[in-house]
Amino acid sequence: MSLDHEYEEKKGADVYSQQVGGADQIDPHTHHTFEEEQIVHHDGLKRSLKSRHLAMISIGGVIGTGLFLGTGSALSHGGPLGLFLGYALMGSICYSVMVSLGEMISFLPIPGGHIALAARFVDPALSFTMGWNYWYNWTIILPAELSAAAVLINLWNHTINNALWISLCLIVVVVINFFGAGVYGECEFWFASIKVLTIVGLIILGIIITAGGGPDHKKTGFEYWRNPGAFVEYAGIKGSLGKFLGFWAVLTQAAFSYIGTEIVAIAAGEAKNPRRNLPRAIKRVYVRILVFYLGGTFIIGLIVPSNDKGLALNAGNALASPFVIAIRRAGIPALPSIINACLLTSAWSAASSDLFTSSRAIYGLALTRQAPKVFARTTRGGIPYVAIGFCSLFGALAYMSLQSTAGQVFGYFANLTAAAGLMSWWGICFIYIRFEKGLRDQGISKSSLPYSSVLNKGAFAAKYAITMITIILFFSGWSVFLKGKWSSADFITNYLPVWLFPTLWIGYKLIAKTRFIRTTEMDFVSGLDVIEAESYEEPKPTTIAGKIWGAIM
Repeated sequence: MSLDHEYEEKKGADVYSQQVGGADQIDPHTHHTFEEEQIVHHDGLKRSLKSRHLAMISIGGVIGTGLFLGTGSALSHGGPLGLFLGYALMGSICYSVMVSLGEMISFLPIPGGHIALAARFVDPALSFTMGWNYWYNWTIILPAELSAAAVLINLWNHTINNALWISLCLIVVVVINFFGAGVYGECEFWFASIKVLTIVGLIILGIIITAGGGPDHKKTGFEYWRNPGAFVEYAGIKGSLGKFLGFWAVLTQAAFSYIGTEIVAIAAGEAKNPRRNLPRAIKRVYVRILVFYLGGTFIIGLIVPSNDKGLALNAGNALASPFVIAIRRAGIPALPSIINACLLTSAWSAASSDLFTSSRAIYGLALTRQAPKVFARTTRGGIPYVAIGFCSLFGALAYMSLQSTAGQVFGYFANLTAAAGLMSWWGICFIYIRFEKGLRDQGISKSSLPYSSVLNKGAFAAKYAITMITIILFFSGWSVFLKGKWSSADFITNYLPVWLFPTLWIGYKLIAKTRFIRTTEMDFVSGLDVIEAESYEEPKPTTIAGKIWGAIM
């Protein structure tokens, strides 16, 4: 059945309707659309993100300090093979989430991304829960990244108070976002380009070191896989159980390293030619996972032994990076400072993305009347200035890291974001399962979508991801149950978001009296005319350089 025919059948039907930009909303009490005068009036976001911006935003969500620094402790926990397998398994989950999200957001690239899709295809209560969970996730990570940037600068200068570096970084991030999505996208393009060049360069350097091309001319090959071994026995637990727990410790850490890949969905409402550019960005996610994470973790296992003491020292700066440890072992000077500079730009990039994402999350909530309507206000240039200003205030929490007691409390808040990010992925998969069933029940072929994945026939990829995420979340705090390892703070930070998510969902349902959208009532047509009007065929490149650039971006 064509979407045009579907539209004709649904004219006048009592279905959920939401125009792109929030024109029509459903009242959860009556299940009827609001009158025009009741709608939140605003100028709306503008589509100013180009194809290359989206491509680099999706890359920037994959490459971060989790790859540069987090892999060090993961290697010490799981060994080289445990490290590789943990990141490989988590990469398959990440890709499954992204193809599920890609099908939906390419079809309906609306402000609020998956938060708005939750209200449209599942339940306004799920939209409320995912929206505030997502807003909290990125609002609290913002000051964490600012603090990380200050620590990175300490590698060069210990004499100046970190408050100055935090302030300077916060000002830069706020200014970038107040200039609009176009400027944010351009900055992210260059920041992400630096990250790509850095990780590619480090992988190539790792291959050279492994082959004996370093100043010490030592060929390592698979030596560290034999001694100290391919796996590590976690916490001194002997045998297969200890090795499995080491792998699982890598898996839970890898899960948090991949969080952020879905940011491209939040940017969908401000993307130019979304029907073409979003599928292109989604399709290339697997290449980035294979090259950057799997390639990077495989090389790390070849150039650094899992028992190297440097993996547990100097946490927070470039000296803790397994790449830097390998470089120093090979006798190569100067590179640690260069890598630290690249990490600093990575922290800036992450902080800028955090503010962008959190402001768009609360903007999307305001459109659906699940946040104060003042957050839906935009300038004529499409900048949600109230949302950006409000979210930027939370950057001041970074100053808590300057004092030990306050820093510990702030650390608890930051730790809560890890599980919150996985809960967002869980919600995306749940939305897709409902979305796919709605398509089938209404007789709409997936071939009519701008993008569809063969992995999601029968929602297979989404079901696989939601199952694995549930298992990972359930066992995320397992280490506190080991003998002598109990920590109330670690237990709470691992499991509070898991319980808070259904609590918010059920609580909002009871208060607002919302109900699940039936698959036969799902609205697959409202706003399509606007989206299709903004889609167009772009001219194909004719030069060799243009074709290469098009293939990359």
